[in-house]
Amino acid sequence: MDSDTSILRDLFRKWAGVDCEQYMPLGANGSNRKYFRLSAGEKSCIAAVNDDIRENEAFIYYSRSLAERGIRVPELYAVSDDRRCYLQQDLGDTTLYSYLYAKRQRGEGFDEETLALYKKVLSDLALIQTRCRDLDFSYAYPRPDFDSQAIQWDLNYFKYFFLKLFYVPFDEQLLENDYHTLIDYLLAGDCSSFMYRDFQTRNIMVVGGQQSVPGHRSQVTGHRSQLYYIDYQGARRGAPQYDAASLLYSSKAEIPEAIRQELLAHYVDCFFSDQNIVTSDQNQVTDHRSQVTAFTSRFYGYVLIRILQAMGAYGYRGLYERKDYFIASIPLAIANLRTILQRLPEELHIPHLRSVLEHIVNSKLAVAETHTTLPSDTLTVDILSFSFKKGLPNDTSGNGGGFIFDCRTLPNPGRYPEYRSYTGKDTSVIKFLQKEPAVDQFLEHVQAIVAQSVEKYIERKFSHLQVAFGCTGGQHRSVYCAERLAAYLRNNFDCNVVVTHREQS
Repeated sequence: MDSDTSILRDLFRKWAGVDCEQYMPLGANGSNRKYFRLSAGEKSCIAAVNDDIRENEAFIYYSRSLAERGIRVPELYAVSDDRRCYLQQDLGDTTLYSYLYAKRQRGEGFDEETLALYKKVLSDLALIQTRCRDLDFSYAYPRPDFDSQAIQWDLNYFKYFFLKLFYVPFDEQLLENDYHTLIDYLLAGDCSSFMYRDFQTRNIMVVGGQQSVPGHRSQVTGHRSQLYYIDYQGARRGAPQYDAASLLYSSKAEIPEAIRQELLAHYVDCFFSDQNIVTSDQNQVTDHRSQVTAFTSRFYGYVLIRILQAMGAYGYRGLYERKDYFIASIPLAIANLRTILQRLPEELHIPHLRSVLEHIVNSKLAVAETHTTLPSDTLTVDILSFSFKKGLPNDTSGNGGGFIFDCRTLPNPGRYPEYRSYTGKDTSVIKFLQKEPAVDQFLEHVQAIVAQSVEKYIERKFSHLQVAFGCTGGQHRSVYCAERLAAYLRNNFDCNVVVTHREQS
């Protein structure tokens, strides 16, 4: 047992009062932190290991401070003496990203429910930004303010890891001149709010309710889903528009522009309402309108900053670190860039930067031609359910297949008449299997095994992995397990996940 494992198990024992029975590594996406799910019986928590003590201190301080102000964040259970490890509340496996992705996979599109979820998130964001503006930002990491230095870092990220890596032509001095103009314009507005910094759907958890992805662990119960907010260790004092820009113009969100405008208007209303600026006095009404106009104009400048920072990240992760799946996001970011160039305020005079960006949106990069620069076959994980009575599934990729897991040892809903007309995707069957500890234990082992392969497949640039779940009829247990694994992979890895229920099809 290594020292980190020993420390985490000791923390768990002190918190839970019992020894840890299950110790499962979790994916960390683009983070250098290591995450694990520790559990014993009904006790479950998420453990983190991070060598960056200053980042940990920021997370610890923000977790306690946000909770004190009524913000739904994970409860902090325990922290190691060396501040490298900590335990926090297990909020399950369903991020808002995976929840919305599953809806898109079902062909539901951007419906009224999705619109309502986004409005709820934006209402919460406005509350967080205004209610937490008085925190002690000396804890902020790596600096207390999103100031000119921090913005310059983001812009340089774009310059060195996108423009230069993709050989986009530019005049360095003219570009720097426009950078300073853009920075001065943005910082002329209000920059005194709590700025989350990485406010996006992967950092929002959907907890409880009947519509969550089935099978997650949670200490939170209730009829309706609640939204919880995580990964705020990069927060600092800054402009509130940045967070709204991060959410609404995320490359993979693909929000229709008309709906973006509706959501932006909702957010602005919430933000100014939370600051108690709304008034009936005519002079103050006029002043309020001018504030809203200025606030909205700068919003698009922060959208631009956020897109350029993301493009720098895609270039760095894709071309420099050779992580192919980041390349696939570049055309989506450029599509957002094309929209934003039409909305930047006229008084923002950045002619050379505009020219460089126009060059990008009209280049081959905008139509996914980056495949000629770097092989970018994103890993596809095919997840199948099937009946052993009807034979093993075929592999159509030419790679020979992958894992086959036997679900026939698990409790079988098919033995009971009330479940025979349902499948593992139906609520009654889901509830039946969720109550069985053996099912959770089985899936924890499956997830750990498959996660190890997925990480290596991505690292080695493999293109395909097949995972199959078999049971007697291919109707209940195998279907449920396939859906659970799919939700886990979508939430923790940047890979394509395709689910096929062979007998149901």
